[in-house]
Amino acid sequence: MQTFRLNATRRTARRAATHSGTQPAASHSAYQAPVPASEQAPLTPPAPAPPVVGQSPRERILEAMISELGPELFISLRRSDQRARGEQYLRGLLYAQGRKSIRNLATVVGGAGTEQSLHHFITESTWNWAPMRAALARHVERVVQPKAWVVQSMPIQKAGEQTVGIDRRFVPELGYSVHGQHSFGLWMASEAMSAPVNWRLHLSSPWLQDEEKRRRADIPDWVEKETPGECAAASALETLQWGAERRPVVLPSRDVVSSSVLSRFHAAGVPVLARMRPMDQLRVADTAMPGYGAGPIPVADMLQHVRGLRRPVEWLDGSSGAPVVRESLVAGIRVELPQARRSVSAPQQWLLTGEWTDRNGPPSELWLTDLTTTSLDGLTRLAKLSRRTVYDSAATGEQVGLRDFTGRSFQAWHRHLTLSSAAHILSIGADHVASRSRAAASTGIPSGSRQQRQTG
Repeated sequence: MQTFRLNATRRTARRAATHSGTQPAASHSAYQAPVPASEQAPLTPPAPAPPVVGQSPRERILEAMISELGPELFISLRRSDQRARGEQYLRGLLYAQGRKSIRNLATVVGGAGTEQSLHHFITESTWNWAPMRAALARHVERVVQPKAWVVQSMPIQKAGEQTVGIDRRFVPELGYSVHGQHSFGLWMASEAMSAPVNWRLHLSSPWLQDEEKRRRADIPDWVEKETPGECAAASALETLQWGAERRPVVLPSRDVVSSSVLSRFHAAGVPVLARMRPMDQLRVADTAMPGYGAGPIPVADMLQHVRGLRRPVEWLDGSSGAPVVRESLVAGIRVELPQARRSVSAPQQWLLTGEWTDRNGPPSELWLTDLTTTSLDGLTRLAKLSRRTVYDSAATGEQVGLRDFTGRSFQAWHRHLTLSSAAHILSIGADHVASRSRAAASTGIPSGSRQQRQTG
């Protein structure tokens, strides 16, 4: 029987070191890698590539959005030629067809002569991606108006052994082992849209303990070993250091939840909503509920005992694009973590909620949260935002290259993911505006698609 692990060792502040191009110290958000003398002097920017502008309304909207976001996104780049290369790379991600290799991007923003400069910009340059992600987060907050942050697992299947972080591991969301990279993205999400603003690549011991592999992959010395749960938590907590507005964090990956991870969020003052496995064990905290005083019991059994308290809850399903109103049966029960001693760093009580899609079967989803005063309706809607991120990742993220970088460099991977995330919010934003414009033109009334109602 697999139980909820409680006694994982608390990591020091240094083990919360970011993978976002920053040092693990408190002042790490200001960290900037040294700039070689050859890169310090301003250079003449490359001649701008011919604009890749089509005649469709969506492309015109996209160009306007690039003009708005570009200056804000690239303000931290010191040189005008770097800013020009950044915009070229961003346009390539948006307009190139197929896999977003650097060669493919170059074909639409300047031809073969541009390939080398784009490769240098991503792989060999020294620009720090953290300030760019901070600017991106501020932009996404305005566009998405998020209700929660979702830490979404992103396994990336790859062949070979040279790509940074590549390894074989079991992925619970897929139900089988994957040979490739494993990363976590922090997505700002609403029912209408979502976008990633931060990424963290999980590195296994072979990558961190082998000095030659570290050197070849350009892994900084301050990057240390961490569990998948610590990796997931850090992708969210480091975003707070950029001044982003604090939101509840949704953890839909069952394999990242532990008492130490939950305690880290609580200590940071960040509400959390974490998916549980049926055999994870907790203690009933409500004296009037079945199971009180019985010690740790599986959460699925606990919720089966209170199925008589279920009530219908409506929520918006964004897993197919346009949000659809659905209805589920939901029940909740107050619980405690089954630790031997109460921790001053963790709340004394949590709320366990269950959702039933089959009225006569076991609960289909189980969530644990410290938002104990939030209604079951509100908690269910927050949890369902993870369906939005899954849809947007597949429908838009895949098209702008979130999984396409194949280089060996750890830092180049982060730079590519940063620009792919920017391309994601531009693409999904343009789709959203174009869709609303079409709806308004066809109906003659302000857009805002009417939501369908379904049960299930």
